[in-house]
Amino acid sequence: MSIWTKISQALSALANGESLSAVFDRLRTPPERTIAFTIAVIALGAKMAKADGRVTRDEVTAFRQVFQIPSQDQDHAARVFNLARQDVAGYDIYARRIGAMFGAGHQTLRDLLEGLFYIAIADGTYHPQENTFLAEVAKIFGISGPEFERLRTTFVPDAAPDPYCVLGIDPTDDPAIIRAAYRRLAREYHPDQLIARGLPQEAITLAERKMAQINDAYDHLRKGR
Repeated sequence: MSIWTKISQALSALANGESLSAVFDRLRTPPERTIAFTIAVIALGAKMAKADGRVTRDEVTAFRQVFQIPSQDQDHAARVFNLARQDVAGYDIYARRIGAMFGAGHQTLRDLLEGLFYIAIADGTYHPQENTFLAEVAKIFGISGPEFERLRTTFVPDAAPDPYCVLGIDPTDDPAIIRAAYRRLAREYHPDQLIARGLPQEAITLAERKMAQINDAYDHLRKGR
């Protein structure tokens, strides 16, 4: 049975008037934790897309790109997405629950915040309400103010991400430090490591996007030097 079939079954409770956030509450412990994580991520993405008061086609497309939902499962995901937009529960409730699953500052939470940034800028604008949304989610996730500013600088401008920011190094660092930073991040984001830690597929997908960014940053600096 696929995770989306299980999610569809879990959502059958909504026919009895139960809210999406209430369904999440019943699923946040093993073995349903992966289902709960998937629902919460979709809900948070939906509320991110709605932060500026409207949901555009570009934002929905960006959501599908970030979370790579198989075509046969998109109807299920769309149902969760739409239910989350209508749910009276605030985005902070989902953010706190996801944060509690992993702990403050966990790398999966950073990856998720990056995915939300990607959705925020998908329509070509970065609305003040979107910034407020993301800043509050970062705070709930235990991500520091400077780290949030680094992410905003990386995603919001039209320019490509700063490779030094991506690798977490300074322009004055010598090649040995740059290599060490790259190798550390490569180990941290390697899919085998994430699978061994039992992370949900959605978290692994986010990490793979981050790994591609890390590789691009290192190649840029290596060629430049």
